[in-house]
Amino acid sequence: MNTMEFEPLFDREPDSIPVIPSAPMANGDSISTAFDPLQLRAGRLHRLRAMMVEQGYAALVLFDPNNQRYATGSRNMFGYFLRNSTRYIYVPLQGPVILFEYPGSAHVSTWLETIDEARTSKVVWSAVNQRDNLSSDPFGIEIAELVNAHGQGNRKVGLDRCTLNLARSLEAQGLDVFDCMQDTLHCRRIKTPQEIACLAQSMAGSEAAVAEVEAAIKPGLTENELFAIMYGNVIKQGGEFIETRLLSSGPRTNPWFNEASDRVIRPGELVALDTDTIGCHGYYSDFSRTFHVGPSKPSGYQQSLYQMAHEQVQHNISVLKPGISYREIAERAWKIPERFLDRRYPSIIHGVGMHGETPLVAHHMDFDRFSKDGVLEPGMVVSVESYIGEVGAADGVKLEEEVLITDSGIAMLSRYPFDEALLGR
Repeated sequence: MNTMEFEPLFDREPDSIPVIPSAPMANGDSISTAFDPLQLRAGRLHRLRAMMVEQGYAALVLFDPNNQRYATGSRNMFGYFLRNSTRYIYVPLQGPVILFEYPGSAHVSTWLETIDEARTSKVVWSAVNQRDNLSSDPFGIEIAELVNAHGQGNRKVGLDRCTLNLARSLEAQGLDVFDCMQDTLHCRRIKTPQEIACLAQSMAGSEAAVAEVEAAIKPGLTENELFAIMYGNVIKQGGEFIETRLLSSGPRTNPWFNEASDRVIRPGELVALDTDTIGCHGYYSDFSRTFHVGPSKPSGYQQSLYQMAHEQVQHNISVLKPGISYREIAERAWKIPERFLDRRYPSIIHGVGMHGETPLVAHHMDFDRFSKDGVLEPGMVVSVESYIGEVGAADGVKLEEEVLITDSGIAMLSRYPFDEALLGR
């Protein structure tokens, strides 16, 4: 068990948490990549508990590995627990944070100052052994005992995801159970300075990986070979994984969302990719680029697609500022020519943090179907999307930039250069 006192940081005002001095900026860089891991974890847990106060939660039981990492910094068999919800972390408003861990692996996380105690998961292996009906009651009883001990009469508990029988087991113990995923995502929309430093590091790593891909592009390689170059670089830099396999070539660039395959790349084609990377420190980096395969020059049609995509991204970045509403962004966004509307990208912008997050701002014609209004706030990080391709054509262009919303405007997190030949320069 961790011997530190409970709530050592939650009772402080956020401004009183010690701040590490910023590292000297190289080449006029505007975003520091220096951060204090203790302050990173303290700031996130403080924000999470502030949300719990606002929403009236006595405790959260977190099954989602991203929320677990946000609350505590704890990471263990990340991909495994994305599909197998048997590891959970109990986060009370007041009281000990308890990790319910996979047998034999608690030592991976108990060094963290955010973990006060570790116990073995009550539900590990239960589903694969057809024991869900036997494990759910012990799970519910144990969590209820903790809430009764520390909740001061409050019985509202949030679950970010779990099987139905576990929610029912908590209700059977008299707890008021709510889905807290949207509340945790809303909490996570504002990034602390330390999170922004993590995002900048993750982006730099992804840019290095894409540079390796661009340098390797030549006729005769397969999409999978290029994707392996990108993925290998992500792992070398301490990243987690790439969420998608969005790297395509030639006629597979249109429509978008074709995944990397064994298709062989040919001269004169386009190669398009989207990083979608859970990178170092568990933070997302999300930008897109499209490249031309030599040795010939791009065609006029390829250049026109690229220039439209570039114009769309730059225009939509220019719209962004603190205080602007999501609906206003949709209304002021770059107007997509009619023949490209059918294959428009689903969003104008989406949030970025530990993965694609809040908000998602759809195009004006889709806004009421997919989006809820709100406003951009300082500390949000968003990716600005463009896909330009038309039905019946061979080529499509995907471009995307990642942007920090600041007090006075925006700052670019992605800096990867655009293709001068495709821009016609």
